[in-house]
Amino acid sequence: MGKKKTDEAGVSAKAKGSSKDSKEGKKEKLSVSAMLASMDQKPEKPNKGSSATGASKAKPKAAPKASAYTDGIDLPPSDDEEEEYLPGPEEVEEQIDGNRRHKRNEAGPIDTSISYKELKKREKKDMLAVQAAEVAKKEALRDDHDAFTVVIGSRASVLEGQDDADANVKDITIENFSVAARGKDLLKNTSVKISHGKRYGLVGPNGMGKSTLLKLLAWRKIPVPKNIDVLLVEQEIVGDDRTALEAVVSANEELIKLREEAASLQNAAATVGENEDDADGDNIVEKLSELYERLQLMGSDAAEAQASKILAGLGFTKEMQGRATRSFSGGWRMRISLARALFVQPTLLLLDEPTNHLDLRAVLWLEEYLCRWKKTLVVVSHDRDFLNTVCGEIIHLHDMKLHFYRGNFDDFESGYEQRRKEMNKKFEIYDKQLKAAKRSGSRAQQEKVKDRAKFVASKESKKKGKDRVDEDETPPEAPQKWRDYNVEFHFPEPTELTPPLLQLIEVSFSYPNRPDFRLSDVDVGIDMGTRVAIVGPNGAGKSTLLNLLAGDLVPTEGEARRSQKLRIGRYSQHFVDLLTMDETPVQYLLRLHPDQEGPSKQEAVRAKLGKFGLPSHNHLTPILKLSGGQKARVVFTSISMSKPHILLLDEPTNHLDMQSIDALADALDEFTGGVVLVSHDSRLISRVCDDEERSEIWIVENGTVEKFPDTFDEYKAELVREIREEVDD
Repeated sequence: MGKKKTDEAGVSAKAKGSSKDSKEGKKEKLSVSAMLASMDQKPEKPNKGSSATGASKAKPKAAPKASAYTDGIDLPPSDDEEEEYLPGPEEVEEQIDGNRRHKRNEAGPIDTSISYKELKKREKKDMLAVQAAEVAKKEALRDDHDAFTVVIGSRASVLEGQDDADANVKDITIENFSVAARGKDLLKNTSVKISHGKRYGLVGPNGMGKSTLLKLLAWRKIPVPKNIDVLLVEQEIVGDDRTALEAVVSANEELIKLREEAASLQNAAATVGENEDDADGDNIVEKLSELYERLQLMGSDAAEAQASKILAGLGFTKEMQGRATRSFSGGWRMRISLARALFVQPTLLLLDEPTNHLDLRAVLWLEEYLCRWKKTLVVVSHDRDFLNTVCGEIIHLHDMKLHFYRGNFDDFESGYEQRRKEMNKKFEIYDKQLKAAKRSGSRAQQEKVKDRAKFVASKESKKKGKDRVDEDETPPEAPQKWRDYNVEFHFPEPTELTPPLLQLIEVSFSYPNRPDFRLSDVDVGIDMGTRVAIVGPNGAGKSTLLNLLAGDLVPTEGEARRSQKLRIGRYSQHFVDLLTMDETPVQYLLRLHPDQEGPSKQEAVRAKLGKFGLPSHNHLTPILKLSGGQKARVVFTSISMSKPHILLLDEPTNHLDMQSIDALADALDEFTGGVVLVSHDSRLISRVCDDEERSEIWIVENGTVEKFPDTFDEYKAELVREIREEVDD
């Protein structure tokens, strides 16, 4: 990358050089407009080249285009721009001297006595160090089977799973196992039972090991009977010349192999027929007959029709199904991966956030399809409505243990609250007794209290059916306080502005290089208190409409009006690409928002990050190393610090866990400014648009923006009726 990595010490220098930073911040905000045309791009066009290519060569920086539309908009800076930027001598020297200035706790002057040649040498050295760090990071993040340790009782698990004695077993049961990743405990002395034919939802806070648990099942490091075929959907397929339909059908490797054998025998039969060799011909005909019978049992004749039906449900038109997979974006290739899994129908299907790349209609279709799933399903999802509709069992990962609850997610919440109260009550009694024993000064009395608590725990464990003796079973523990995960989002009260705040008046828009795309006759407005949900299929223009509202795009026809003092907080589903990856969250936020109150600007920023749920140890971690959910919290913190009048949110739930989505919904309820939301999460939309008087549903489809005359719940009900007819057909 063009900029070298800076440490915490560089923050104070940047804060003091506010005039230079403000110019950089403006430049980076404006650079976002170069990426907007791809946000609503239909899948026939391949993705643009990887930014990694640009990183290898430093290119001269283009002058930013002046635009009044982006003034005051809180947008993350462009990572592409960061990669192309070659720092000048002053900036290089400022960054090199960062540690020395930090020791003095002040920003010292730049040493201009060092030659430019020396600066270039230092710059090159630092760039190489950054590249080496990035390579090390990618190496650390790759799916390395050896990075995970699974211990069952006192024995490490076998990678291939259990032995042949379990050939007919369809349930997965593992007692008393632990999981660690590079020495960090994720699960400790827990048990799991996955029964055949049930649909499980796996829930818990981000970063606790849900995705890891799915991977270990797929890799069979957590032992799975050999007769159970397991498929984990987590990555998009690699694009090639196969059509989307062919890619889905080819997922059934046995079917493809039998078809190829049959085609080969047909060619051989034709050759034998020409040579008039009756013996060989009879033998080939017999083999062909066997193959055709097997193909018929596998439903070969209906394979393409079934694959087409699945792709259609996930949003692929007939024309799109015949297009090469390499022409699709990553999100659409992820849908193809999901379609392949549904087509193959493995005995154990593992889905990790399957709704992230889907629009609302595709999410509702997937719900209906999975409700008819006859085999075993384990799904990680942050979508409450999805879990309520699909799952009949919930596995909760809490405090390094797996807790099982019968029923859907609503049932789980009731059971969770009851369990939490019971555990805290037991802890309070135990804690009170232990403190009394300590006051007595008798060590024997303290040990007696602890032993009594462990005896009660052991008795309760046996009541749950664990009455057999297991040499590997861990001894019961004394009661512990139930540790809850809490997060709070907050957007400050906006200053009052005279309406109208924002209007699009008879606006039409088309991209210069996209003759197939056009939005026409858009006539909408937003004021303080307005609540809008934008719905419609992927690629229809939802993100383009948000960009027109934000002022990032200029209408081809018509007029966009906005209040002069209007501030817009913008969250984009592409925010990961737009963040400055080599900065820490504190550096990033101080650069964008240098005017902070209090004795320490850094501590003020860290307090805000903490409120949005970013752990303190990540505040000074380069953004590159943060997870998707952690990066989302950085962007939401930045939005809050910009004190917006209107929030434009494009798929804000994709990288958030349940608690964070609830916190976001609560914050939007309290926010008195305007909110425009694009989301596939129907529960979030229902909460944001619960007030019929100030809520609107905008449907973007076929180049138009139409206002739905009824509530969102009515709109959703209409979609569900249509989808059920399709799935039942």
